[in-house]
Amino acid sequence: MNMNFSFRSTSPEISYPSDSVVRYSAAGRFLSRELVRFDEIWKKKFISLHRRGTSKVFASRHFVPGRLEDSSIAAKKSLPRRETVERLGFVRTLLIDNYDSYTFNIYQALSTINGVPPVVIRNDEWTWEEAYHYLYEEAAFDNIVISPGPGSPMCPADIGICLRLLLECRDIPILGVCLGHQALGYVHGAHVVHAPEPVHGRLSGIEHDGNILFSDIPSGRNSDFKADKESLPKELVPIAWTIYDETGFVSEKKFSVPVNNFGSPLGNGSVNYWPSSHVDGKQNRHILMGIMHSTFPHYGLQFHPESIATTYGSQIFENFKDITVDYWSRCKPPSLVPRNGKDRANMQMPGASQLLKELSRTRSTGNGSSFYGSHKKSLFAAKTSGVDVLNLVDLSYQKPHAKLLRLKWKKLERLVHKVGGSRNIFMELFGKSGGNDAFWLDTSSSDKARGRFSFMGGKGGSLWKQLTFSLSDQSEKTSKHAGHLLIEDSHSSTEKRFLEEGFLDFLHKELSSISYDEKDFEGLPFDFCGGYVGCIGYDVKVECGMPTNLHKSKAPDACFFFADNIAAIDHHLDDVYVLSLHEDGNAETSFLNDTEEKLISLKVSSTRKWKDQTQHALDSSQRETSFVPDKSREQYINDVQSCMNYIRDGESYELCLTTQSRSRIGNADPLGLYLHLREKNPAPYAAFLNFSNANLSLCCSSPERFLQLDRNGMLEAKPIKGTIARGSTPEEDKLLKLQLKLSEKNQAENLMIVDLLRNDLGRVCEPGSVHVPNLMDVETYTTVHTMVSTIRGLKKPDISPVECVRAAFPGGSMTGAPKLRSVEILDSLENCSRGLYSGSIGYFSYNGTFDLNIVIRTVVIHEDEATIGAGGAIVALSNPEDEFEEMILKTKAPANAVMEFCSGSVKDNDRKRH
Repeated sequence: MNMNFSFRSTSPEISYPSDSVVRYSAAGRFLSRELVRFDEIWKKKFISLHRRGTSKVFASRHFVPGRLEDSSIAAKKSLPRRETVERLGFVRTLLIDNYDSYTFNIYQALSTINGVPPVVIRNDEWTWEEAYHYLYEEAAFDNIVISPGPGSPMCPADIGICLRLLLECRDIPILGVCLGHQALGYVHGAHVVHAPEPVHGRLSGIEHDGNILFSDIPSGRNSDFKADKESLPKELVPIAWTIYDETGFVSEKKFSVPVNNFGSPLGNGSVNYWPSSHVDGKQNRHILMGIMHSTFPHYGLQFHPESIATTYGSQIFENFKDITVDYWSRCKPPSLVPRNGKDRANMQMPGASQLLKELSRTRSTGNGSSFYGSHKKSLFAAKTSGVDVLNLVDLSYQKPHAKLLRLKWKKLERLVHKVGGSRNIFMELFGKSGGNDAFWLDTSSSDKARGRFSFMGGKGGSLWKQLTFSLSDQSEKTSKHAGHLLIEDSHSSTEKRFLEEGFLDFLHKELSSISYDEKDFEGLPFDFCGGYVGCIGYDVKVECGMPTNLHKSKAPDACFFFADNIAAIDHHLDDVYVLSLHEDGNAETSFLNDTEEKLISLKVSSTRKWKDQTQHALDSSQRETSFVPDKSREQYINDVQSCMNYIRDGESYELCLTTQSRSRIGNADPLGLYLHLREKNPAPYAAFLNFSNANLSLCCSSPERFLQLDRNGMLEAKPIKGTIARGSTPEEDKLLKLQLKLSEKNQAENLMIVDLLRNDLGRVCEPGSVHVPNLMDVETYTTVHTMVSTIRGLKKPDISPVECVRAAFPGGSMTGAPKLRSVEILDSLENCSRGLYSGSIGYFSYNGTFDLNIVIRTVVIHEDEATIGAGGAIVALSNPEDEFEEMILKTKAPANAVMEFCSGSVKDNDRKRH
């Protein structure tokens, strides 16, 4: 997309270049927006400034700089004035979301700084008339913040109502971040041009002129466009910039202009900067990082103050609050809109949903005038105890009478090693039938710091059932997330259902229908006490606000057991726990007694241990030909280059490109394969699952946690971004680990995903509670070193476990950022469904907790085909050839395990007692 032109025309209709990137982003975006859920309703309205299949995008004349006199509401007369912010004691922000994955990081920051959470709307949620009503007639907001986002301010599909707000709301403080900054420059006539090198996720030093908006601000400058100072009109004033010398590195020299030099700058390459200065005979160039309007209280920041890497980012938002307070204190309003401290409790997201409900109701009557009638609702009329950000599942259904489940359990102390370890326990209890209809959430890593508990179970209890869900074919005229569910009970009876609202809605209702007594699991050192165990496929993303799937998975999209009989292993203390769930009044203890007897019997018979497998390596040529990748090296490298082009064009900051490799394995034993995989590639979030009625098994050696919710309401995500192979010697291994830790490219990958996960948790966590206790730690596994971060936040009390998952699924480490636009792009590049790869395996406990991994390093066996998915995060610094080699590296461990097992090089002693 050619962005190297200025926007100065006064024509009422402006034509933009006919470019495939523009057409794709706009058309694809609006197709997805039609079904994006906002608060408590599905919004189907959008700004129709783009027509799919046409060669032009038109902007109406109120988008054109210099046309303020043509606006539909040019004068704001006799409007009620607001009570001073000083008297209210808090600041009310309207936060415009440009379909970004960092917006709720801003939300979290503003919630604590302003004293009340902002109201978040997407940039096509309101018409100008609706915005005008709440900004001026209701005087409901003290300031506006415009979020980052993909795309360009010159594309109406990307920027929505933001341009009009910047033109019309000259008397309301506005802060634009990244895309919002570019929009501020654009509407006032500045050039918006390509930066020759995108720098998403990389750090830059910032200099500023002492403006009140700034303090010390090292920041991740996540954008590829910049407002060109040379085109800045007199209305715009530069207030911050980065500086590079002619080598492309940040200059550390002092300049003659009075500026403050802050931050820990990194070189970001050569672009056209403003203006030129000379130090020691070298030319220095500037990138504009901040602007303000000369007369309006409007500010723009090219960098990301909400990033975890921006040390003083919160100070910027604090300063903007002070600017707002000072601005309204000088307005001296003659009349006041009555408000009081109760507004603080009402300033919650459901207020926005109530507003949108009212707007939908008035629009549906066809009588727009009723919007301004005497029955209009205040934005803050709906009182609520918490912030329901997206209301991601249907809560309107009539809840059935909750059934009370009771838990019985036994603790068998210091037993694990006496019986030969968790592997022997699984084989004794659930492995004799080949692991059919069994699960094993297996902390197989020898590093006890990464995992403490394993859980296993199988068919047999009276409450046991199996759920198998497949999304509808595109040919079926249903909602995009509808699908078919098969339910099998413990007596092998089956029931078929059609789920119009999708699987996650069904799971939410199932969990909501269960009640429990907390005393039943007091004393247990873990959270999983029975409930649903299974896997969620990547394509379930369509139930989470993502666009329609372009590809259909051959395997089911979700499979779960309801597990009522469980064995749990404490790897730290060597204890075994046996648990059994039952309905109140129908106590069953046979599983507890029988399991204890089997394990004691296994302990006293030292010869009745399941022998370890032995193997020898295949030669390299056999390894290379056993699995066939879906894409050749050339095709994959071309896809990487396409991703980099999208990043260059501002359509994404980071794209997690993947592909699949396949092998026909006939009737190979899935459990035997998993036992071999866990020996070769142990991992803290490993798993074995077998669903016999779906002819499906998963052999997973994942090192990555997606999301966990514990009994204290703490959510935790542990994304992995950044991987390098182990060295062949201790010295080489140490050097490679250090190389990963210091890699700017891997740091950028990890930072952007950390900020994305902070955003996802920020949707459902208490304001101010989201934090990052560990940033970019390097962990070592059998075959690779990886860069891992930890993000935590305290869940809001009115948010359900399924809502937490739905707010963050698919895991950001498998999509890139911003998530919605990135998923659309990836679907267009990848030639098949990811299936269960990139999804999650784990549990939803009946007591309201859950723990889910990311399905990577996994062999999915469906019918007689084994598939392994792998890929990597593509960023501006990526090298296409290196990305291909990283994908191969990630495939290597599980692929080798399959080839060794299926070649007969493994002597299978797992079905024989010695």
